[in-house]
Amino acid sequence: ASRMSHAELDESEELDSGNPEELGQLYRRLRSRFPHFSVLGGCCGTDHRHVAQICAACH
Repeated sequence: ASRMSHAELDESEELDSGNPEELGQLYRRLRSRFPHFSVLGGCCGTDHRHVAQICAACH
């Protein structure tokens, strides 16, 4: 859920978990454009906070 590039993440000394609320809002916009999407989630770096925000934004 980080907005950092792969190179930046490789050089980072701390985990950048990104902004769960922002991710939820991005998913809300995605769902409004593609309402048939029914399976949503994340990848490396996402956790329960991100998933909770995705659920809250898309319901």
